[in-house]
Amino acid sequence: MTDTTAVGQTTGRNPAAPGAARTVASAVPAALVARLAQGVTATGEPELVHTTAPLTGERLATLPQSTPADVEVAYQLARRAQKAWAALPVRRRAGVLLRFHDLLLKRQDEVLDLIQAETGKARLHAFEEVLGAALAARHYGRKAPSYLRDRRRGGAMPVLTHAIEARRPKGVIGQISPWNYPLELSVGDALPAFVAGNAVVNKPDTQTALTALWARELLIEAGLPADLWQIVIGDGPVIGPAVVEHADYVSFTGSTRTGREVAQRAAARLVGASLELGGKNALLVLADADLDKAAEGAVRACFSSAGQLCISIERLYVHRSVAEEFLRRFAERTSALRLGGGLAYGADMGSLVSDRQLETVTRHVEEAVKAGATVLAGGQARPDLGPLFFEPTILDGVTPGMAVCGEETFGPVVSVYRFDTEDEAVEAANSTTYGLNSSVWTKDARRGRAIAARLHTGTVNVNEAYAAAYGSVAAPMGGMGDSGLGRRHGSDGILRYTEAQTIATQRMLPIAPSLGLDDEKFAALFTTSLKALKVLRFK
Repeated sequence: MTDTTAVGQTTGRNPAAPGAARTVASAVPAALVARLAQGVTATGEPELVHTTAPLTGERLATLPQSTPADVEVAYQLARRAQKAWAALPVRRRAGVLLRFHDLLLKRQDEVLDLIQAETGKARLHAFEEVLGAALAARHYGRKAPSYLRDRRRGGAMPVLTHAIEARRPKGVIGQISPWNYPLELSVGDALPAFVAGNAVVNKPDTQTALTALWARELLIEAGLPADLWQIVIGDGPVIGPAVVEHADYVSFTGSTRTGREVAQRAAARLVGASLELGGKNALLVLADADLDKAAEGAVRACFSSAGQLCISIERLYVHRSVAEEFLRRFAERTSALRLGGGLAYGADMGSLVSDRQLETVTRHVEEAVKAGATVLAGGQARPDLGPLFFEPTILDGVTPGMAVCGEETFGPVVSVYRFDTEDEAVEAANSTTYGLNSSVWTKDARRGRAIAARLHTGTVNVNEAYAAAYGSVAAPMGGMGDSGLGRRHGSDGILRYTEAQTIATQRMLPIAPSLGLDDEKFAALFTTSLKALKVLRFK
């Protein structure tokens, strides 16, 4: 692989994208922060917390912190609002989502600025959040009446038993959302909860709370009662347990370690939970793949949002017969990516979000190189662009003992491996406890789907990185194994926020001895009836 390595090294450090005239400070003025901060449930004279802009390191916002007592107040307000909201016809509730859809698309520049300022991601990747939230709003705005309608079910006695399955709201949903996709993973998950008749108490990550607060403000403008969505801010270990303690159902997106704790707390109270957790996602390049398309797809798969995406790719398996040529094209494209921190379209990748993320990425790369891995592209931090920039990085020669091989990096780093047979590739891709997303590249779509069926992940994209499956909002999305429980999107994504209730009405005859039948004759009659119903193929 001498030639490929040379490409990554001689192309040089990734070029910077053209800068934008607008600064983070001008895009997120103090007046806006003060207005949005009023949406935080925090009583008395709360302690204040400061956030910084990843792109520049400058102070971004000062926000009030909630206490566990504030969380309890938030639930009280939400419960009062939920009763009246649940009494509204579902089409009235759905109308709020459809109005939110239109407002979001109309005013997207406002939230794109906030997302970039709080996360450091490139504007195109911020737009993915707008796209995801709009897709969810439209889908549930249109489909919620169908998902939630009463459904006739087979009764205990044909004709005589009338059974209906109804859906009732859980009540108040406790939602803990992460920093990496602050719009999509806050409002996107809350929308189906709202249209199902619930209220939500949301704890966003403090670093990206402005985005969630902006979404709440826009939903209120669209017609959502203000008390229905409560937002609390604070350290996870301090107020996170309180969010779970009072919830009728918990929606959590974050690390596997914290997800286990959330699940244990919810289980102790006998309330349900859905958890989208970590991933060590794999991309497979088969021998017959279109190498240009696969290389372009791998760039998107590995480096969107600087790799800080639960469904991004961190392991890349390439058939040995095409490995050298594929990696040459992949490394060329990776080295040519433009890094930038402007609040405008143009950059291919932004920065990491925090010192913690930068430390993990740096450690994984440096340890791998020290242990014998080869850098095909990237490999360095870029403090000349901003405090948290790191080049998109391809590592070859990674072995099982290296941290980057098995641990989730959650940054712009991908490890390359070669395979000889498809069975070998499938086994390697499945050799992790995670199971969130995967990607298969081949010119034969049927072959790709056959490989996909063998991969132990909640979503598989054939000839796409992640957007095809995630954007198919009528289909479920979630993880297997250590990647979580439950699903967002589709019917699963809304029914998780409901309780199933069966209402059965018995007519004419009871399900008990009657009409002069004694117990023995009743049992004999029902035995004969059950046999007959099986012959008649009743379900």
